[in-house]
Amino acid sequence: MAKSKADEKILGYNDVVLRRSDLDILNGPNYLNDRIIEFYFNYLSSSFPSDDILLVPPSIAFWIKECPDPASLKDFMEPLHLSRRKLILLPINDNSDVCMAEGGIHWSVLAFERNSNVFVHHDSSYGFMNEYHAKQVYKVTLPYTASSAIYKECPGTPKQVNGYDCGVYVLAIARVICQWYASSGTQDADTLWFSHLEQVSPSAVSTMRNEILGLIKGLMAAPKSVA
Repeated sequence: MAKSKADEKILGYNDVVLRRSDLDILNGPNYLNDRIIEFYFNYLSSSFPSDDILLVPPSIAFWIKECPDPASLKDFMEPLHLSRRKLILLPINDNSDVCMAEGGIHWSVLAFERNSNVFVHHDSSYGFMNEYHAKQVYKVTLPYTASSAIYKECPGTPKQVNGYDCGVYVLAIARVICQWYASSGTQDADTLWFSHLEQVSPSAVSTMRNEILGLIKGLMAAPKSVA
């Protein structure tokens, strides 16, 4: 059976394959899917290359949370080398059904910062919708970080003004954190990146959709961009 145009492969970027439907998601007021989150995390990894920083793909963060046998995660977690990372960002989704691909209705981001010995959860919803899910990821991930880091919610996280931009807030906050770490992270262990979050405004988030769309189109136009 012929594939629909929405399934058309438009870009291969590192290990991520984007399809025509992903552009449609970015074009409209739509909830971001796993592929767009993973693509932009890959882009940030390339923009801030460092063995100290790890941006975890959504599929891996989901399995950390939902694996039915945590003891079996060891072989899965060891290649991530969490014990030597200084900064780890994990996208959190409220889907709990391992049989439902790309389920869930809300994204947030959990950040581990070694110098401050803390996991900080940034949730753009009013009411910390993903607190339970973030704490699950924290509990499973903590032993692999070789730390005694505490968990905290960040009440100063910028809040979304609609029901669909949570994923873009995750990407905008992740970018701010990476920029902070690259510029002065080791010097600001007490205050972390919190003062920089003012950059993540509703207008900035709206602009970021177009920025990511432009980034993808630019990569599509580059030689050998389609896998």
